[in-house]
Amino acid sequence: MATVLDPAGAPTADERRAARRTPSNRPGGRRRHIPPLLAISPFYVLFAVFGTFPVLYSLYLSFQDWDGIGDMRFVGLQQYGWLLKDSVFWHSVLNTFEIWFLSTVPMLFLALVLAFLLHSQVRFSGAMRVAYFIPNVTSMVAMTVVFGSVFAQAGLANSALRAIGMDGIGWLSSEWGIKSSVSLMIIWRWVGYNALIFLAGLQAIPTEHFEAARVDGANSWQTLFRVVLPQLRPVGLFAAVTSTINGLQIFTESQVLFQSTDVGTTGGPGQEGMTIVLYLWQKAFKEHQFGYGAAMGWLLFAITAVFTIINWRLVSGSDRDDRRPGLAGLLRRRGARNGR
Repeated sequence: MATVLDPAGAPTADERRAARRTPSNRPGGRRRHIPPLLAISPFYVLFAVFGTFPVLYSLYLSFQDWDGIGDMRFVGLQQYGWLLKDSVFWHSVLNTFEIWFLSTVPMLFLALVLAFLLHSQVRFSGAMRVAYFIPNVTSMVAMTVVFGSVFAQAGLANSALRAIGMDGIGWLSSEWGIKSSVSLMIIWRWVGYNALIFLAGLQAIPTEHFEAARVDGANSWQTLFRVVLPQLRPVGLFAAVTSTINGLQIFTESQVLFQSTDVGTTGGPGQEGMTIVLYLWQKAFKEHQFGYGAAMGWLLFAITAVFTIINWRLVSGSDRDDRRPGLAGLLRRRGARNGR
C-alpha cells in the first residue's frame, strides 16, 4: 500500500498538539497565576465576610421574625406583606422622594454652572476646586448640628429673613420647612463634588469642537445645548445615577437634625423628615424588628434599582435623541456652506 506523505513544510502531529495548547494548560500555566491570586485574596476574603455574607444574610433574615436575641421564626413573605400595608413606611417613601427631588434637581444644575465657571479662565481656580470639594469630606454629623442652629427659630436663616422685612420660617417645624432644610444640607454637601465631575467632563471635550461651533456662528446657548451637553451625557448619567442612589439613602441629615425629638427616630414634627433608611433604623435597631428592617432594606434596593434604570433611560436618551442636531449638524452645515 502506498503511503501518503505530508506536504513539505506542513506541521507535524506534535507541533499541532502544541499549537492547540492554551496558556492555561501549558506546563506551569495554571501555577503561574497562583501568586497574583494569593496577593489579592485578602480583599476578596474581607469582601466576602463583610460584604457578600451580610447582604445574603439580610435576604435570609427578611423571611424571619427575629428580635436579635431569641430564636428565629420563619414567616415567609409576611414581612413584605406587612410592609406594603404600613402607612408610616409609605409616608417615609413619599418624604424621601420629595426630598430627593428638591435636592437633586437644583444640585445638578448648580454643579453644572459651577463647572462652567471653573472651566473658564478664572484666578485661583485650583483653590476654588478644593473649597468646593471640602463639604463632601466634612463630617456630616458635625455639619448637621451646625445647620440645626442655622435653621432654628431664632437662628441665622430667620434672622436674615427678618433683616430684609420678611417673616421667619418654621424650618424645623413645618412640612416644607423640614424638607427644604434637609434638601439644602444635601445640596451643600454634594454640589461641589458633582461640579468637579462635570468639570472633568468639560475638560475632556476637544477645543476644536468649540472652535467649529464658533466659526459656524453658534451663540453661547447653542454651544451649550448642541455641543457641550450632548458630549457631557455620560458624565451627566453618572452624576444622575449616583445622586439618585445617594438621595434615596438619606439618613444622617434627618436623624441628627431632629435628635432632640425621641433621639432622632421620628423625623421631626409630623414625621415629615422621616426617610426610608431612618424608618428602617428605627424598626431594626430601636424596636428590634430585624426581619422587618431587612425586608424594608430589600424593598429599598428594588425602589433604588427601578429609579436608577429610569434615570439611565432619561439621561442616556434614545435613538431619537441621537438624531437631534448637535455638533455633527453644526459641522455638516459648515461644510455645506463652504462647499457653496
